[in-house]
Amino acid sequence: MKKVSGILGYLIYLFFGSWMPHYFMGYTFIIPKYIRIVSAKFLFKKCGKNVDIGRNIKLNSHISIDDNSGIGDRCFFSGNVSIGKNVMIAPECMFIASNHNFDRIDIPINMQGSNSNGIEIEDDVWIGARAIILDGVHIKKGTIIAAGAIVTHDTVGYSVYGGNPAKLIKKRK
Repeated sequence: MKKVSGILGYLIYLFFGSWMPHYFMGYTFIIPKYIRIVSAKFLFKKCGKNVDIGRNIKLNSHISIDDNSGIGDRCFFSGNVSIGKNVMIAPECMFIASNHNFDRIDIPINMQGSNSNGIEIEDDVWIGARAIILDGVHIKKGTIIAAGAIVTHDTVGYSVYGGNPAKLIKKRK
């Protein structure tokens, strides 16, 4: 039943929610927002209250999003991603929660399978535009990820990270 509801949620998003307006001159469009929330409730593992789902997002059914969190336009999700409360995700971010196995040299990489540890984003996090979060990363509470950062390791709470690979820039408190 969950698979059927996931397909239904994806189709609702694809044909109605993904192309309808999101923001324009400071206004939020209520009907498109509602359509995107309904599709997320069918598709995601968990969908909290008052979420904001952007346009043209590459979604999957392995996403959990908690209350008052938002995903910007044109984001990409692969694998298990858990998003906490009050999280802001800017446009065009990538969450790649899987890796190819490559340990053996006697067979091609594309035949070695893959593994996934997932990505966990705690509460009160801000992820800047075009940031990339890789598999196994745990972003702690209160963290800010700068635009364009590539996060390859866990973060420290209430800190600012930026760069490629992302490094601690400063503590927030």
